[in-house]
Order: sequence, then structure tokens, then C-alpha cells
Amino acid sequence: MKKLTILTVFSIFFLTVSCETKPKQVSNKADYEKYLEKEDNTSLDFVSNEINFWQTKYDKAPNQMSYLSIIASNYSKKFDITANIDYLLKAEDLLLQYNQSVKYSKVNPMRTLARNYISQHRFKEALILANKAKEIGEGIEETHKLLFDVQMELGNYNEAEKSLNALNKREFDYYIRAAKWNDHKGDLDTTIVLMKKAAAEAEKYDNKGLKIWCYTNLGDFNGHAGNIKDSYDNYLKALSLDANNNYALKGIAWIVFSHEKNAEEAKRIINVISKRHDSPDFYLLKAEIAEFENNMKEKKANLDQYAVALKSNKYGAMYNKYNAILYADDKEKVNQALEIAKEEVDHRPTPVSYDLLAWSYFNKGDKEKALEIANQFVAGKSFEPQLNYHLAVIYKANNQLEKVKPIKKDLMNSLYELGPNYESKIKSL
Repeated sequence: MKKLTILTVFSIFFLTVSCETKPKQVSNKADYEKYLEKEDNTSLDFVSNEINFWQTKYDKAPNQMSYLSIIASNYSKKFDITANIDYLLKAEDLLLQYNQSVKYSKVNPMRTLARNYISQHRFKEALILANKAKEIGEGIEETHKLLFDVQMELGNYNEAEKSLNALNKREFDYYIRAAKWNDHKGDLDTTIVLMKKAAAEAEKYDNKGLKIWCYTNLGDFNGHAGNIKDSYDNYLKALSLDANNNYALKGIAWIVFSHEKNAEEAKRIINVISKRHDSPDFYLLKAEIAEFENNMKEKKANLDQYAVALKSNKYGAMYNKYNAILYADDKEKVNQALEIAKEEVDHRPTPVSYDLLAWSYFNKGDKEKALEIANQFVAGKSFEPQLNYHLAVIYKANNQLEKVKPIKKDLMNSLYELGPNYESKIKSL
């Protein structure tokens, strides 16, 4: 009888632990199905109509060069909605015409062109324009916002902090940049608090676009912090305002895949939204899901489609990070990965860029060179999980096992952000 009691207690304990370790489902098809079924896109229709309206006005009065900036703004919005790179490039062309017509003397069109360059990952060109706008002096706070954004992308963190400190500390634009700054420092709790303050400002003024932007960012940040239910709820809040918000739907797909391990449902969501949002990185996500399902044929097919999507060469450096990591894992393309990594370090010498360089050298077989770069430019300079996974692998290969253990613990806590394919990789460190 005593043995039976012990066994029963043990069984109950085992079942309890099993229930606690099983991921709790937070998604519900009923919450998001209506957004997947939606066929019309009022936001896209509105932007297309705006382009036609202002283009007609410009054609009748081609001396009104300011119209070009309005048309360009709507092409940028059209790019955000569809991910069609042609729209972003069209916006650039119109902004170049406008800036050339005023001989780069006005700060607003100059800053707008700089933001277009940021979207294209042409950060050095964006910085030149931002500094030129600063020299002119007009609207200096708006210029500091731009300078913060571009300096962060370039890894010039001291300069970015100076611009952050020059902003009004009680405004929406300060909150979102202070959130980004704290995320860079690895302080997710403060990041989320600041982003909530930004959302409160957007709600106070009932700015639909800014509310959507805040909710999707809160979805991201809460996911990184392990607050999966909060992440899910914020994506739904964004969708309640914009039923065609593909970014929010992609966020929900990631929750379904990474947290709930429901690959089939995640694929279904991605297949729907990828038909209306022409972004090459959907193929990478589908390849990742196929790997989780141990379907290497499907993984290869998606990677091949990704390569085809990039063949237009219109994307410039926008997918360099993805390409460097992909090529580094392919022994036949590792030299291409190294060249891309060197280009990234030249264009934006951030810890992430140096990580690509170290990872490329490591996969090329030069673990000592990889360690040298990682120690000097990567270690302790970023909290990005994938970067720190690479760091742990490089340490292990160089027999610095005492440095691997604390990183391994952090990586297990970041498994949701990394994705389920990393679980076995981390455990093998």
C-alpha cells in the first residue's frame, strides 16, 4: 500500500510537471480568421486613389513640385502595404526630382528622401542628407529624430544618444525612440513601458496609424519578453484597426509556430498573407517551418523561391543579413557570405554586421579569426539571440567552454524569439 501511494504521488507530480511544461495555447482561430478571409483592402484602394488624384493635379500644374512629395509619400505607403519594391523605388525617383528642383535647400523633402534611403538600407546616404538638414537648421527637432534613427542603424550609438537627448521628453516621437534605445541596451521592461506611453499618446489623439504602429511593436517586444498573451492581444488590437495588417498576422503566425508548435496552422496563415504581401522573407519563414517538420524537400523549394524573388537585384542591401547567414551555412557559398559580411561591416559597422563577419569566417573554417572578431566587436555589445548563439558556437569551437554556459542559459530563455529549430542546437552547446 505504501509503495502504491508513493507511485501515485509520483505519477501526479509527473503529470503536473508535464502540464506545466506544455506550451499554453494563446491563439484562437475565431480571433483572426475574419482577417485571413478578407479580400478587399481599403487602405490600398485609398492610397491608389490618392496617387491618381495628385498625379492628375501635377500633370495639370507641373510647376507645383511639392505635389511630387505627396505622390512619393503615397507610393511609400503602397510599398508598406504590398512590399512591392517598385513602389519604394518610384518614391525615391519622385523625391530626387523634387530635391533637385529646389537644389536640396528644403529640409522636409530632404528628410523624406533620407527615410526612403533608410528603408533601402542605404544608411550612409541617409546620414549625408540628415547632416545637410541639420546644417540648414530649420525644424531641428525633426532632424534629430532622423539622426537618431540613422545613427542607430549605423552603430554610432554615442551620436544617436545625443540626438535622443535633444528631443522633447514628453512626446510620442521621444517615447518610441527611447524604447528603441532601451531595447538596444537589453532593458525590455523599460522598452515596453515606454512603448505603452507612446500608445497612450496615440490613443489620446486618436491617431489610427500611430496606434497600429504601437500595437504591432508592443506585439514584438512582449514576444521578446516572453509575454506571449500580451503579444497576441496587441497584434489583434492592430488588426481591429486595420484588417489587412499583414505584419500583425505574421506576428500571430509566429506565435502559432514558435510558441504553440502548430506548424500546419502557421503555414496556412503565412500562405494566405504572402499572396497579398510580396515580401521575399515569407519564403524564409516557410523554409523554417518546413525544417521543423523535417521536410527538407519543401525547405529547399522555399529557399529556391526566395532566391528567385531576389534575382531582380532591386533590393540592394535590404536582404544582406538574411543572405549572409544562408550562404554561411552552405559550404559552396561561404565565400559569398564573407563578401556580403564585409560589405555590411563597411556600410554599417554594428555588432550584428560584425557577427555576420565572424560567423562567415567560422563557417569557412577559420575559428581563430572568428573568435578574434567576436571578442572585439560582438561580445557584450548586443542582446540579439541569434548573434549570441553564434557567439556561443564560436566559443565552444575555441574550447572556451566557461563562456558558453551563461549564454546557453540566456538562449534557452530566448527560444521563442529564435524559433523551435534552435532548441536542439542550443542543448548541444
